[in-house]
Amino acid sequence: MADPSHTTQHNPLLTRHAEALDLFTERLRAVRPDQWGASTPCTEWTVRDLVNHLTVEQLWVPSLVRDGSTIDAQGDAFDGDQLGDDPVATWVRAAAAARAAFSEPNALERTVHLSYGDSSAADYCAEMITDAVVHSWDLARGIGADERLP
Repeated sequence: MADPSHTTQHNPLLTRHAEALDLFTERLRAVRPDQWGASTPCTEWTVRDLVNHLTVEQLWVPSLVRDGSTIDAQGDAFDGDQLGDDPVATWVRAAAAARAAFSEPNALERTVHLSYGDSSAADYCAEMITDAVVHSWDLARGIGADERLP
């Protein structure tokens, strides 16, 4: 029988997820204090709004993937600004928790209950990868950083 932790660590989807989170983290660490209010390609969002959006998405992952919760059950727990006084640290904690939840044994085989219906956790992870990469570009554009994506 294969060691489940070995399989999890070498899953290509989880590798891409980690890379996408790291890409966003790299861009986020480049935000200067005077740039949090800067505009982004997401015209309704400032840099802080964009970072909050992606942070909130990570905050949802443990309850949806690990706990099997629903959007309705969580209610407004993640509404509003979740970044507090240290947006980078808040992001790092949220990203680490999301990474851990997706990396649990058999996590990608679970069903998650999303706002648009049930989905496989693997598909949800793929969606989160795409969102992190797209918003890495948005963040880079908003702060004038390197926009190239791997």
